[in-house]
Parts: sequence; C-alpha cells; structure tokens
Amino acid sequence: MRDDRAMTFDSYVAEQLFARRVVLARGFLDEERATRTAAQLLTLEALAPDPIQLHLSCPDGTPGAALSLADTVRVLRAELTAVAVGEVSGPAVAAYAAAPVRVAYPHARFRLAEPKVPERTGTATEVDTYAQEYLRQRDDLVDLLSKATGRQAESVAADLRTGRFLTAEEAVGYGLAQRVAAGRSVG
Repeated sequence: MRDDRAMTFDSYVAEQLFARRVVLARGFLDEERATRTAAQLLTLEALAPDPIQLHLSCPDGTPGAALSLADTVRVLRAELTAVAVGEVSGPAVAAYAAAPVRVAYPHARFRLAEPKVPERTGTATEVDTYAQEYLRQRDDLVDLLSKATGRQAESVAADLRTGRFLTAEEAVGYGLAQRVAAGRSVG
C-alpha cells in the first residue's frame, strides 16, 4: 500500500495526469528526462491503445536525448498529440515535431536553435570526434524538422543557425504546429 504522506505534489500531479493518459515533459531535455518520458509513453501504449497527450515545456536539451525521444514518438501505435506548453527550444523542438498531431497553447513559443556543444577536454582528435558527432546530430535534427514542416533543409538549417523564435501562430505558419489550442480543445 502506498504511503500518501510521502508523495510530493509533483509526483501526485504526474500520477493524476498519467491516469488520464497525459505525459508531461518539462525542463531541460536530457537523457534522463527523455528516457523517463519515453518509458511513460510506451507504458501507456502497452496499457491501452487509447490516445495519449505529450505536453512539452522544454527550454533546450541535448540532441541525443531529443532524437531518442523523437524516435519513440514516431514508433508509437497509439494516437499521440504533442502539446507545446511554454517554451520548446533547441533540440527539444525535434521531439515535438516528431508527433503526428502537434498543437500549441496560445502563448507557447518555439526557438529553432542549433544544439550547443558541451565543453570538452582531451586530445585534439577526441575534441574533433565530438564535434563531428554533434554536426551529424544537427543534420539529423534539420532532416527531421524539414520533413515535419515541409520546408527545405537549407531553410531549416539557416533558421537553426540564427536561433529563430516562433510564436504559436507563427509555428502554425511555419508548419511546425498544426493548430493553436482554443479553450480546452487540445486533442
């Protein structure tokens, strides 16, 4: 039996949302958050084929984590709606863009930005190897966003280089979001 006194507010909210087939990913999208989010999505899919909502509020992330979550989003058989809540930036935009249905809350904002390369020490060859891997992952992000939005890869790459911001309405025009949520209508 669960001890409700030990449950924190955040875990209570997450449990209640999970019971309603809503997964919330908020904060920097690192490997741990991406893995936890993917596990929740896969668990919900295994429990029932009913629709799932993934609410994202991720101001940045690592490209590897975003691409791994995007892979999970793409292979789900359950109907999935990604909902942008707050800011979705950098590589985290790829996880959002991978969803078949993409909705943005009216005040959601997006920042298309290249992934930041963490500081590395080591030999010149090691640093070069890390840089080449980040460039490959950046190209994967460009490819995913290009396919999701219907835009040319060169245009998407230019927007990532400049760190372009998009409002919810602009994201619809860009092809990133399919619509802006009106009232309580998300799904």
